[in-house]
Amino acid sequence: MENTNNRENRRDNRKPRKFTREVKEFEERVVQINRISKTVKGGRKMRFAAIVVVGDKKGRVGYGLGKANEVPDAIRKASETAKKNVTRIPLVDGYRTIPHATVGRFGAGEVVLRPAAEGTGIVAGGVVRAILELAGATDVISKCVGSRTPINQVHATMKALTELKTVNAVAKLRGLKVEEVR
Repeated sequence: MENTNNRENRRDNRKPRKFTREVKEFEERVVQINRISKTVKGGRKMRFAAIVVVGDKKGRVGYGLGKANEVPDAIRKASETAKKNVTRIPLVDGYRTIPHATVGRFGAGEVVLRPAAEGTGIVAGGVVRAILELAGATDVISKCVGSRTPINQVHATMKALTELKTVNAVAKLRGLKVEEVR
């Protein structure tokens, strides 16, 4: 009888477990996983490449490419690279849309981005949509011209987004007032 009481008392004296959940600064999304094979003397050697996009939905977004022998390792490497390559995107109207139309070119791919009216949503394909959603934009129209290779689309979209300038930035560059620029 005493044995069972001792066990119960010991359980009651334990400290409650504390689960510390780490707060993530960025939301990440795997855009594509590609299987790569290299033919060697003994047969084919398989590897994996992953493209990951990270963003905080407040104008900061980045992307990364990771390669490894296993899929989880490739995703982890791509995620680390993406967090290092984060850039600020100037969004207007309370992170709703982009300030003006722009075109990004990379390789044979071309991505056209245009601001849209409120309520339009993101009109874009998978790769461009992922980048715009994680950047925080809600109303943008896009069109991919030429190569639709995911890595080329990622590069072209980021190039287009980094070329964006707000009215305030243009006025500052030209040494004018905002009213004179508009």
